[in-house]
Parts: sequence; C-alpha cells; structure tokens
Amino acid sequence: MNKCQLSGLLSAILLLSVWSSHAQEYIPLWPDGKMPNSKGLAVQDTIVRERFQQVGEPGMYALFPSSDENNGSAVLIIPGGGYHHVTYNFSGLQLAKWLNTLGISTFVLKYRLPHSPDLKVRHEGPIQDAERAMQLIRAHAEEWGIDKERIGVQGTSAGGHLAAVLGTEPQDLADIGDEVSRESYAPNFLILVSPVISFVDSPHRGSQRNFLGPEPAAGLIDTYSAEKRVSERTPPAFLVHAANDTSVDPMNSLLFTQALMEHDVSVSFHLFPTGKHAIAMRNNPGATDLWTAICEAWMKEKGFIRLVSKQ
Repeated sequence: MNKCQLSGLLSAILLLSVWSSHAQEYIPLWPDGKMPNSKGLAVQDTIVRERFQQVGEPGMYALFPSSDENNGSAVLIIPGGGYHHVTYNFSGLQLAKWLNTLGISTFVLKYRLPHSPDLKVRHEGPIQDAERAMQLIRAHAEEWGIDKERIGVQGTSAGGHLAAVLGTEPQDLADIGDEVSRESYAPNFLILVSPVISFVDSPHRGSQRNFLGPEPAAGLIDTYSAEKRVSERTPPAFLVHAANDTSVDPMNSLLFTQALMEHDVSVSFHLFPTGKHAIAMRNNPGATDLWTAICEAWMKEKGFIRLVSKQ
C-alpha cells in the first residue's frame, strides 16, 4: 500500500468514526451518585446474544436523522425482553433506524432490570429510567431540534408494558431535584407492538413475575395492569398485534384499546392474522408487513410527523 492509498484509507476511517459518533451517541441517564432506588452496588453491564442480561449503567442510545430531514419529532424506544433482558438490537436499534428515515430523532433505552441486585424496589427501576429518559430528551429538545409537543414512546412486548406504564404514570419516581427533573416525563403518543398490558386478564406470567417478583404485594398486580391505569390524560396510541402470537395474548392489546375508547382517547389498533410475537420490521407474512407504513400514516394523520420544507 502506497502513501496515497494509506492516506485515503485513514481519511475514510476518520470520516466513518466521525459519522458513527454523530449517528449513535450513548447518553447515561443519571449523574454520578444520583441514581435513585440504588443500594450503591457496582453492577456490570452483561451482554449475551445482543441482549443485556444485566444493566449497571442505564442510559440511551441517541440516533439522529440528518439536519435536512429532521422534522422535530422524537421517539423513545423501549426494547422488550420480558423484564429478564433488554433486546436492544432487534426491538431497539432496528426500529430506531427506520424512524430515522422518517426524520424522527430516536433514543433506545437501556434500562435497569428488576432482578438487579442493586435495586431497592425492583419494579420502580425500569419506570424511573424511562421517566428520566423522557425528561432528558425534553431538557435537550432545543439543542437536538426536537418539538416538546411531539415526543412519543415506542415499546415492544414487555417494553410495550413499560411504555404503557410511562404513558399512564401519575407519579414522578425519577425526581432527583436537578434541572432535568423539572421536565415532563409524559409522552405525547404511544406506539405499542405486541405489548404486555395486563397482569390480571390474559397475563404474560413471565413478565409479571420478573417485574413484580414471585409474590407481589397486595394491589401491585392491579396497579401495574396498564389497562386499569388509563384516563382522559392518556396520550393517543397506535397498537399492533398478531392473532397467532402465542407468547403474549392479543387480548392484552384489546384490553388497552377498550380502556382508551372508554376514556375517549384516540386509538388506532391493528390485529393481523399472522406475524407471531414481537412483530418484525420487515419480511412479515401477508398484510402484517404493512404495519410500519400504517404506523407512519397514523403519525402523519395525528400531526406527530410534519413534512419538512426543503428550500
């Protein structure tokens, strides 16, 4: 390799490095020593097969569209994993890349898992991390070119449960008294894919056990069944589920849809005959492959995506 070729290769590597650091940035959620609900134990991040099995430093991966395509919308993406692990790629980064093509800024949440030995109250850890992530997005909205009135949350499977809980949570569990804590954690819209919703009717026992523990305290099962938390303040929602989902009963989405309708909250629910659990981005059978196009149309219809004027 001559000097010219070596120079060109180094330039290409430098450009790729600059692009990667801009396109995907990791943002810790909590200042040092300020993480709530912590015993102060040193917990290491553990990854197996693109899944976080343990989370020591909760944070979010930020992926931004180009400045020319940024339309001011943002989505916090909460990957699934049954509250046992965080499937950050399949139900996280892949969805983020798709939403980037629509001009939407995306943030993939890496949240503490309820079985972490560091947590004082197991089920509050994921909620606190989700609330703080939304507050951080709003705190940096101007810097990142984001409209505070168009920040949604997307969740798949158990991530859908956490997203639904975030959209119906009346209590700020993430307040640590700093400037970020002054921001609202409430999302402006919900996108739920194959979501776990209820711990009462057609429950996903694994998610319930992992979230609340093997013997939940009285009342917690009702409290964290998302369909029972819906009110007139719950944001508009888009839900998609497959009838042949044998992991999370489609009745979960139906229960949430019914609760939204009973409270006059706008909802768009799509039950496809096939697609199984955690419906993928592409290569789905039959009409199920249309779900992303339908979701995009819904976001435009509701005003959460606005066309960018190119001068």
